[in-house]
Amino acid sequence: MSAGKTPRAISDDPKLATGSAFSPFRHPAFTVIWTASVVANTGTWMYTAASSWLMASLAPDPLTVSLVQVAASLPIFLIAMPAGALADIVDRRRFLIAGEAANTVIAAIFAILVTIDLVTPSVLLAFTFVIGAFGALTAPAWQSVTPQLVPKRDLHAAIAANSVGFNVSRAIGPALGGALTAAFGITAPFWINAASNLGINGGLVWWHPPRRGVSHLPAERLGRAIRTGLRYARHNRYLRATLLRAVGFFLFASAYWALLPLVARSQIAAGPEIYGILLGAIGAGAIAAAFGLPWANRRLGADRLVAVGTIGTVLALVLFGLARGAATALLASLIAGASWIAVLSTLNVSAQVALPEWVRARGLALFMTVYLGAHTVGSALWGQIAQLYGLPIAHFIAAAGALAIVPLTWRWHLQTGANVDLTPSLHWQPPIESGTIEQDRGPVMVTVEYRIDPARRKPFLTALDRLGHERRRDGAYAWGVFEDAADPARFVETFLVESWLDHLRQHERVTNADRVMQQNVQRFHLEGAPKVTHMIAAEPD
Repeated sequence: MSAGKTPRAISDDPKLATGSAFSPFRHPAFTVIWTASVVANTGTWMYTAASSWLMASLAPDPLTVSLVQVAASLPIFLIAMPAGALADIVDRRRFLIAGEAANTVIAAIFAILVTIDLVTPSVLLAFTFVIGAFGALTAPAWQSVTPQLVPKRDLHAAIAANSVGFNVSRAIGPALGGALTAAFGITAPFWINAASNLGINGGLVWWHPPRRGVSHLPAERLGRAIRTGLRYARHNRYLRATLLRAVGFFLFASAYWALLPLVARSQIAAGPEIYGILLGAIGAGAIAAAFGLPWANRRLGADRLVAVGTIGTVLALVLFGLARGAATALLASLIAGASWIAVLSTLNVSAQVALPEWVRARGLALFMTVYLGAHTVGSALWGQIAQLYGLPIAHFIAAAGALAIVPLTWRWHLQTGANVDLTPSLHWQPPIESGTIEQDRGPVMVTVEYRIDPARRKPFLTALDRLGHERRRDGAYAWGVFEDAADPARFVETFLVESWLDHLRQHERVTNADRVMQQNVQRFHLEGAPKVTHMIAAEPD
């Protein structure tokens, strides 16, 4: 869960938007929800650490222990896109209240089962999956409201504050969970996890978010909303670059997360207290690094910062492989945490700035799907390799892969959408209708006729091709451009849209950046404005 909600619209007043690390906390609602999230996430990390340790006690082979990470991550991979679509088309506050309340109940039931000693490896994996599923349902909604909290210029600070809060929880939770397990038994962390979620439920009931832009069109259906989100991501080059970089990093960085319980238990022969301290050190390293991220981002830029974080992860993996005592593992954990937050925070910002409001939750859900999908696949992979070849070899192979991924993914640049204005422009004129058209009629064929100087044919087609990506991104298919065989000055752009309603949604989704792109095409047009025609599939009477 991520903090970041507010009960009223946030002003762009420069007095509020200082861009400092603490500027988001000038908004009371952000502070309340952030604090409640820290408490809830502390309980979650206690649960995570205790679950891995419990599994290591129930079934101590590497593959089975690594499956705890798989069960926790797999729900995001499976249901994040439907969850993101729901977050874009329903009331997000009510959606979050229902999801978090259900998560609290499930956590309490699992605590009861641990208390009465009915937990087996299968039960543990099943409940880990179910709790992860409810987390997956709410995660895109939490992520997508962050830009509503602060002005755009403070978005980096708000995301960094959420990262700091998350990693404060990561630093406190595992260590506290390990201490409580040693003092009061394995049941204590699970009960505290259930209780810790009550604050975030209260915060959600209290929170009243600003209303999003009102559309006069009906809400999208779930299946179509998912397809729309996937199509948007396919044609958004800024988001695609972020997703590719995420796969490369998280596939290899997942190794130390999956194998850390075994490093603590088998490789350095320690107990739950040391395991909790190692997880806490990862969080502490992340917290320390988070305060330096604005400076590092200014000095290095997003691409170099991710490269540095990846190289730091390589070093951490090597140290984990070499660790035979707590000191080496502790140093590796600190480096791993600092590197993790540098990469994750930079990728998260890169995804946020690439998305307009109407598809934000779906785009972030896809980012989370890719991120945790790579994490899930990696966790299973490294568990299997460790079982076959041993813990050190698994860490060294992961380190070599992470190092190789730096040059292999370098050409996909990050945060290139940061200066793109994605606010709705509403500059398309409403289509002229001779009568009432049923919204589900379709497909719709749109044609745009241009007259250009034949000598400028090549740059015109280049500019029109860029505009074609925007058309496809927002719902068009079968896009093409045709030139008149008898008139070299006449060009016709055509594309299809599934229904009249989908085309009306296109009118609402066009951004200021799209308007600039369209103006760049229209400057080639010789006479007035291009002629736009809407044709709808004919139906027999």
